[in-house]
Amino acid sequence: MQSHKRKILTTALLAVAATTLGGNAFAQAYPARDVTAVIQWGAGGGTDVAMRGYAPYAEEALGKKIVLQNKPGAAGAIGANFVLQQPADGYTLLMGAEPQSLYKVMGTADFDYDKFYPINIAAVANTILLVARPDAPWNTTQDLLSFVQSNPRKVKQYLAGQGTVPFTVNAMMNSLTKFDTIKVPFDGDGPAIAALQGGHADIGFIASGAVIEHIKAGRLKALAVLSDKPFQNIPPMTDAPSLRGLPKYLPWGPWYGVFVKKETPDDVKAKLVAAFKKAGDNPKYRQLMESRGTTMLNIGGAEAEKFIQKWQSTTAWLYQDAGVAKKNPAELGIPKP
Repeated sequence: MQSHKRKILTTALLAVAATTLGGNAFAQAYPARDVTAVIQWGAGGGTDVAMRGYAPYAEEALGKKIVLQNKPGAAGAIGANFVLQQPADGYTLLMGAEPQSLYKVMGTADFDYDKFYPINIAAVANTILLVARPDAPWNTTQDLLSFVQSNPRKVKQYLAGQGTVPFTVNAMMNSLTKFDTIKVPFDGDGPAIAALQGGHADIGFIASGAVIEHIKAGRLKALAVLSDKPFQNIPPMTDAPSLRGLPKYLPWGPWYGVFVKKETPDDVKAKLVAAFKKAGDNPKYRQLMESRGTTMLNIGGAEAEKFIQKWQSTTAWLYQDAGVAKKNPAELGIPKP
């Protein structure tokens, strides 16, 4: 009887050891094949530009190709849902941005980044520009405000989904002054930039990284920067008297990051964190991002989670105060900043 029990115990221990070794072997082999990375937004937008510049350096560190796929729609929820439906094995990454932090607040989805682990927050695009079509009659923020307030619902304004730069800066504007425009929705900056260039939209709030080259080439006109200080000779929005209260919301800006499902094995997470950290340290990538008006962060894990929570708090309560939040942040346990 004792011999039989010992045999059962030995068999069980061998099974546990095999499972452990198998798990370790899987982690050590990772990545054994190419990795897919889903970009939540369309081609040509700020997230797309940042992540496509990032991926080649992460590939060098991982030793495998990162296959990029754009899956835009529903303020990024379509791409995020796709990643959530894949195995938690590190072979499907989410290249995400800030709106997902607000999905619960805005009723977009019943999750936010609580279902994901932050591999790296690469950069924050805290230089946001008010841009107009190249032949627009306005040259300053005050020119635009005066026209809008004399001609309500005449100016066509680019608006993206809840939690995006256009949505949030519009909320800031309306909390300080009347800004009654026609809202024209687009799935990200890329399509909106094309519409602005073609005269199908008049103005938009867009992170500098996506538009600065178009401004330099004369394909878009920069009216102002979301700041109380100029940027590359572009005047601050606070030059308009009614917008002098903007600094209470600043600094604010979108950010770009890489995520995996939270259940992904720790050893795989560690390999991804190390690879993307190394990519973020690459001088060529840093130069690319900084030349586009973004501030490099290159943070992962607990530090990235803390950054997201702070951003979420600031923006969620801005939405609550502006009357556009669908659910009170307090009910979701989001503290006031």
